[in-house]
Amino acid sequence: MPDIVSRHRPLALLAGAIVFQVLLLAFQIKREHDVPLVRSWANELFTPLERAGTWSFSKVGGVWHSYIALRDTRAENLRLQSEVEKLRIRNRELEGQAAEAQRLASLLSFRESHPEAPMLAAQVIGASADPNSHTLFINRGEKDHVRRNFAVITPDGVVGKIVEVFASTSQVLLINDKESGVGALLADTRTHGVVKGNGDSEPHMDYVGNDEKIQLGATVLTSGEDRIFPKDLPIGTIEAAAPGNPFQSIRVQPAAHLDRLEEVLVLLPPPELAPKKSESSASASAAQSGSSSAKTALPAPGNAAAQKSLKPATHPIAKPPAAKPADTDTPAAQPAPPAPPQ
Repeated sequence: MPDIVSRHRPLALLAGAIVFQVLLLAFQIKREHDVPLVRSWANELFTPLERAGTWSFSKVGGVWHSYIALRDTRAENLRLQSEVEKLRIRNRELEGQAAEAQRLASLLSFRESHPEAPMLAAQVIGASADPNSHTLFINRGEKDHVRRNFAVITPDGVVGKIVEVFASTSQVLLINDKESGVGALLADTRTHGVVKGNGDSEPHMDYVGNDEKIQLGATVLTSGEDRIFPKDLPIGTIEAAAPGNPFQSIRVQPAAHLDRLEEVLVLLPPPELAPKKSESSASASAAQSGSSSAKTALPAPGNAAAQKSLKPATHPIAKPPAAKPADTDTPAAQPAPPAPPQ
């Protein structure tokens, strides 16, 4: 071994001298932007090593964070998903309550704006299962003083009328049912007609002549001629109109959302006022009351003391002498004999 070293020592010294000279030249030579050549060489030499080290450390760190440090991540994800589902359900409940509060506030505002018309709020609890019948049930009945042919409305417009009344529920016939009919008129021209249902979602307005000009979007109001719905309540708007025989075929879009009713208002009849008494009846009643009071002031016939107190008072001096009773033993005076004839 020492022989090999002593034999190659000159070569090693020569190689070391050459490397040293090259390094000196590399320190002296500069490239663009005054960067020494030796720095460029060092950068090109160590950059791959640094990249390899960085990649190795990133992979090791990824394995640690993805598998070892996240051992309970699956359980945490399941718990968070469960909480998210609960929050979604709660959010739907709150949205439903907010919508219900808004509808009830609208009903209350409508009721307060019409204090002259007695109304009864009701909740829709069911609908008819027959596809050819457009009816629904509300939670107000006979015990709530609901009767047949009472009008049912919403703040948006007319809904229908009461057709059946039970103890605590009632059946409502919607205006788009084929058995329904509402007296109607056009708001702009005051043309009268009848809104009838035909089993579809949209009723029709009948008995309007072909010469009548109908504008799409015109408002249809109640006419009050059916004696069920008050006048000028919104029924809907004109959606389509076409000439027919003998009357126009007019389709009406209901103002109330008949397919998603939840709360409605039942119009109650106004209370009947007592008729005013005439003057004659008033005077007769006054006279009757006066005579009754006088009768109550008179004493009873059997009360002698009270009757005596009612006799006019006379002074003892002015009192006439009392007539003596006739003597029964004294003969009665005989009549004078008639005069003799001449």
